[in-house]
Amino acid sequence: MDKLWLKNYPPGIPAEVDVHEFSSVREVLRSSCERFASLPAYSNMGAAMSYAELDQHSRDFAAYLQNSLGLHKGDRVAIMMPNLLQYPVALFGVLRAGLVVVNVNPQYTVPELEHQLKDSGAVAIVVLENFAHTLQEVLEKNPALKLTVITTEVGDMFPVVKELLTNVVVKYVKHMVPEWKIAGAIEFNATLREGRGQTLHHVPLSHSDIAFLQYTGGTTGVAKGAVLSHGNMVANLQQVGAWIARDLLDGKEIFVCPLPLYHVYALNSSLVFMKIGAHNVLITNPRDMHAFIHDLKKHKLTVMIGVNTLYRALLDAPEFSEVDLHSLKVVNAGGMAVQRVVAERWKAATGVPIIEAYGLTETSPGAICNPLNIVDWTGTIGMPFPSTEAAVLDDDGRELPVGEVGEICIRGPQVMTGYWNRPDETAKVFTADGWLRTGDMGFMDERGYFKITDRKKDMIIVSGFKVFPNQIEDAVAMHPGVAEVAAIGVPDAKSGEIVKIIVVKIDPALTEAALLAHCRQHLTDYKIPKIVEFRTEPLPKTNLGKILRRQLRDAPAPAS
Repeated sequence: MDKLWLKNYPPGIPAEVDVHEFSSVREVLRSSCERFASLPAYSNMGAAMSYAELDQHSRDFAAYLQNSLGLHKGDRVAIMMPNLLQYPVALFGVLRAGLVVVNVNPQYTVPELEHQLKDSGAVAIVVLENFAHTLQEVLEKNPALKLTVITTEVGDMFPVVKELLTNVVVKYVKHMVPEWKIAGAIEFNATLREGRGQTLHHVPLSHSDIAFLQYTGGTTGVAKGAVLSHGNMVANLQQVGAWIARDLLDGKEIFVCPLPLYHVYALNSSLVFMKIGAHNVLITNPRDMHAFIHDLKKHKLTVMIGVNTLYRALLDAPEFSEVDLHSLKVVNAGGMAVQRVVAERWKAATGVPIIEAYGLTETSPGAICNPLNIVDWTGTIGMPFPSTEAAVLDDDGRELPVGEVGEICIRGPQVMTGYWNRPDETAKVFTADGWLRTGDMGFMDERGYFKITDRKKDMIIVSGFKVFPNQIEDAVAMHPGVAEVAAIGVPDAKSGEIVKIIVVKIDPALTEAALLAHCRQHLTDYKIPKIVEFRTEPLPKTNLGKILRRQLRDAPAPAS
């Protein structure tokens, strides 16, 4: 294939990267902790942790997992919390012990959490106690599920006085911790104290070993674990690192991370900036715009990631104009398409363009990105990273010429090894010659830039999060008053898309309020429908009885 993009790479960016420089993500961490020991690694809510402290705390947690819990190489450990200082400690502790990280959205409902824990075979979980009540319900429903539970409080990694004050306020003033009771639960800080006196045993790790089970939806709507090996992750860190090397300096950057680390985009970004010794500023709740902007005012940020909705929310906040952005170098967006109006407003307000990138959970996630030297938003997703191939293929796997629309496909060392215990699903997304089918339709222009035109799948993207119609439909259909349901995405100025359901009733008395209350019991917040349309006629279907979602999206709603 002709890699047209290589002719348009900015000066200094290599066509290939050395994916063998590090044998594992653990080695990347160890390198950074040695090189940048005295520098701040992560900060959150006004508390900071140096690279030396990250090294010590993650070592202690790893030793505890190996010795006190007796975990062995390849065992899976789930992490269920928002962005807190405990997250990188737990994350790197799991990896240093030779174990596998299973990232869990803390907003999961009981059925969603139950599926992920069972499917992954997790043997332990670190959970913020704000969400322990959900875990309690899962464990009560599944007495055979053997799981060591480690709980943490928001302030556990803060200095002592701040820790006590924060935890009291969260629990007793703001009432943010629902009642929970899990027999045998262990406190996170107790694991660090116990691990400090234990030996950390070296576990050999190579590129072929699994680092993460990163869960993502599928055409069936059932979440699947993308198997991301140490080799996948190291390759992507090297690829992204080469892309930013000319603009960002080792040990000098302040990276603001307002997206949750359990999401692969934020996870990878945090690892990339940890690798270059950046100060990672973790934002726990970016929806609290006042607190978010307060953090932005405190730090001379140089880099930030986000999604279209987040940038729009910042632009709409009057306080944002008070943030000093003179140090800002790079603003990256992924997870969902950037709207032109947001890109243009952002450039006008900050003087810095939004660099749009593209990837998937299955590609660790970086695959394609705009160069950092663009002056304005390009309206494309950019060019493939070094050591990455991208092509536009037809349904038969044939490469299409420049400008012709087909399915964008990716091949490279960052592409997952497959789906956890799902060889059938793995086979569906790979071609015979190793291309990963992304499900996104688009074309490549004569410069080697790619542009997405549509999605082949029925996936809905809500503020950068994937929502699969089948999962919504399954939850809605559980209501006894529903005869038929279809879920589709409709454009939304704030979140890119929102979920709409079209419902045919069995029970004429069924109301929108009752149906949405039912949905809240089974779906995470961002998956809950924002629009409910009732119809009296059967929904359009194929000859095989499959509901034609595209027809529902494209046609105006009939009068009911």
